[in-house]
Amino acid sequence: MLKFDPLVWLTAGYAFATPVIAAAYWRSYGPSNFLWLSDIALAFTFVSLVARSSLLASMPAVGVLALEFAWAMDFLAGGRLIGLAAYMFDEKLPLPLRALSLFHLALPPTLLFLLHAFGYDKRAFVLQTLLTWAVLLTCYLATDPEQNINWVFGPGVEPQRILPPPLYLALEMAALPLLVFLPTHLILLWLFG
Repeated sequence: MLKFDPLVWLTAGYAFATPVIAAAYWRSYGPSNFLWLSDIALAFTFVSLVARSSLLASMPAVGVLALEFAWAMDFLAGGRLIGLAAYMFDEKLPLPLRALSLFHLALPPTLLFLLHAFGYDKRAFVLQTLLTWAVLLTCYLATDPEQNINWVFGPGVEPQRILPPPLYLALEMAALPLLVFLPTHLILLWLFG
């Protein structure tokens, strides 16, 4: 009799879904789309499943759990709450392409399950902060402001015009670790440390 192992099934599911999502996104949005923190978190989650790595599960948990919960709340509100999931209701985008973004709903429970299974690696806070800073700088220096990947040019779809762009970026680079990663880190330490 076969024993049900959720890690095996999760690994198989992510082994199928991650390349499908990657191929569709590459074709539709181009390589810069992989700079979104959520897409990076999806890749880390898949690799953590394959490697059974606490650190590789802990980093995206610190980095995107709060953001994915915000995305889910916005999705449930039809994309009108904060605009993170507004594209899911844009009928100009093909429905199958939008459906692939439902991975945002799967990431939080997957990451919480992995932390339960592997434990939380406290190094994740520092490493995720360094990774995020590198990604934000790359987005700022190498992408079009109209794409506004990871909101490095302003909150929402449009670049902001109030602050000088480098100052806005510096504030975002300070705010994410202090206001998102650190509280998440402390909660995860308490729950899974």
